[in-house]
Amino acid sequence: MRADRVFAYGATAGLIGDRILGDPRRGHPVAAFGRAAAAVERALWRDDRARGVLHALICAGGAAVVGALGARAVRARPAAARIALTAAATWAVVGGTSLGREARAIGGALAAGDAEVARERLPHLCGRDPQALDEQQMARAVVESVAENTSDAVVGALVWGAVAGVPGLLAFRAVNTLDAMVGHKSPRYLRYGWASARLDDAAGWPGARLTALAAVAAGPDRRGALRAWRADAAQHPSPNAGPVEASFAGALGVRLGGTLAYGGRVEHRAVLNGAAGRPVRVADIERAVRLSRQVTWLSLGTCVAARLLLSRLPVSRSLVSRTTKRGRRG
Repeated sequence: MRADRVFAYGATAGLIGDRILGDPRRGHPVAAFGRAAAAVERALWRDDRARGVLHALICAGGAAVVGALGARAVRARPAAARIALTAAATWAVVGGTSLGREARAIGGALAAGDAEVARERLPHLCGRDPQALDEQQMARAVVESVAENTSDAVVGALVWGAVAGVPGLLAFRAVNTLDAMVGHKSPRYLRYGWASARLDDAAGWPGARLTALAAVAAGPDRRGALRAWRADAAQHPSPNAGPVEASFAGALGVRLGGTLAYGGRVEHRAVLNGAAGRPVRVADIERAVRLSRQVTWLSLGTCVAARLLLSRLPVSRSLVSRTTKRGRRG
């Protein structure tokens, strides 16, 4: 079976697995990677960019090597083994179901008027200071996190899985995890985490644009989503979160952005969809989760279609043929 079909069947099975099972409660592979990355950091850390570059290369490169070794181990086996490996890798790296569950749990607490429970759960979803937020601000934070993590935790991985198979899936999630661990602008990581942050920006670029396009296509207000993306995305400090959050804001008809608080540090960001949107309501959390799910499946279909199409191009077939012939001669 060709690699494009292996990806199509495997990624679909992995997303279905995530939909049914969610993240494993114990022994999550991403958590294991985080512990390994933390050990590398303890050995390498200096307030120096070069050390941070080495840290990013070791951790992200190591994840890619693990994926490549796994793919090589099943290369000569029946297609079912290759599909199973792709499905397992997809299930391990995406987090759409857990994202929706956390968002809905916070939304349920807010709907019940229990702001304290919502504040306790908010750190599971984003890094903001919950004590500095009222109920409306928490609802806005949840919608923004759903939008951004749809790209970071799901669509970006699918894009790189379509490009590079299992190594692409694992490497993307490794890069994204490194950014969450060391990519922020604290005194400890301003220099050391620079490489991880820039690598995450580069790796997340295609997934963020696909997420925004899918939000435009699947959202209840397509024109609003496209208008907000074009008008406001560039005002966001993140080159990838900007298109995603702006398109979600326009699609849902709400305003995102504004003043944020992270660990005692206050940021004043541009308002996204400010001219046409209204303040976020608690009910918008459920709407954002539904949109995230629609974006996920639409993005999967796009990635599968793109990979199938590329595999049929004359240039692609010629490259595969030449590679096969060289391998036989060798």
